[in-house]
Amino acid sequence: MALFEYFPNYIWNLSVSIALESGGKIGEIVDMCQPIRDAAASGADAGTPQFMAQWVAMAERLIGLADEDIAAGRAFSASDKMERAALYLFVAERMQGHGAPGREETYAKARDIFDRSTALGKINRERVEIPLAQGTMPALYTRAAGPGPHPVVVYCNGLDSCKELLYWSNLPEALARRGISTLSVDQPGSGEALRLQQLPVDPHSENWASKAVDWLETQPDADPKRIGMTGISLGGHFAPRAVAYEPRFASGACWGANHNWAEVQQKRLNREGENPVPHYWAHVMWAFGADTMEDFLEKAKDMNLNGGHMDGVKVPFLVTHGAKDRQISVDYAQDCYDQLVNSPRRELKLFTEREGGVEHVGADNMSYGCDYIADWFADTLGGHAG
Repeated sequence: MALFEYFPNYIWNLSVSIALESGGKIGEIVDMCQPIRDAAASGADAGTPQFMAQWVAMAERLIGLADEDIAAGRAFSASDKMERAALYLFVAERMQGHGAPGREETYAKARDIFDRSTALGKINRERVEIPLAQGTMPALYTRAAGPGPHPVVVYCNGLDSCKELLYWSNLPEALARRGISTLSVDQPGSGEALRLQQLPVDPHSENWASKAVDWLETQPDADPKRIGMTGISLGGHFAPRAVAYEPRFASGACWGANHNWAEVQQKRLNREGENPVPHYWAHVMWAFGADTMEDFLEKAKDMNLNGGHMDGVKVPFLVTHGAKDRQISVDYAQDCYDQLVNSPRRELKLFTEREGGVEHVGADNMSYGCDYIADWFADTLGGHAG
């Protein structure tokens, strides 16, 4: 399988694939992308205002159609349209540089439409806020059906995702079918925590992941002895580290192994590998709260799991990676697996062309990673696989 490559650059194609894998409709996506195909030829950064204009326009059209559904009493149909409108707004916002005109307004509208869709569609996701040492960690809580207490998985972002995209990855729904709840978090440096609270990335992920466990221990429908942790993309640093340093986690997994992201930055300076977003260096400096490149590189030094960190993982742990990941070398997945020396059950799963999911975190097909990780937690946390 391969990435759907409509544009002449990887970053724009990645955004299209995120939208497709998150529930976007191909006809709407073609309508948004056709007018800006030429704009992509000048590079990943230059045409992003045009990208946002087209995607926001489609979202506005869908919101208008949803309002007509609401007036006619068709709440579920309205929710379906608002889901896609929110998705297109989040993708459009994600493509903009920090401080770009319209970015804050687009993000605010995306959040509002997402919340309206949740209510209209009676969707199984509740917005909650987890207290942190500074500020809060906004999250979406997707509950397994039936009487609890249930196992729960804490699911964290990568560098440029948000909790809404985590929900649309389908992992929370897949886990709920297997009797497991999910807490999808906007940890520091991502989503609301970055945009609305200016909380930067904390490489020591146990600091905020432990607060998620604290919160879950207060929830009557959560089983405190069966809490797992996973993360997507840069979450392949955060999740393994959190499991290594927070002993209350009972199982872990990563969707993409970001074992030495500090080293990846040196490679990107040398133009090795693909970037995930336009305006890349401005984005990472914003996410890490850095004023200069030197400041960023210093703050990113701890984004490295070599040096014995993985010795602390003493529970089952799954490492997954796409065999043709163009952003993060598959070698990092092998490094992570090799260093899980104290895990009683470790597994390395590389997704190949036979099944798909070969691109970065399954951008070409997320279903295989989603199913594999959901089945892993069903097995190791006591859910059921069908």
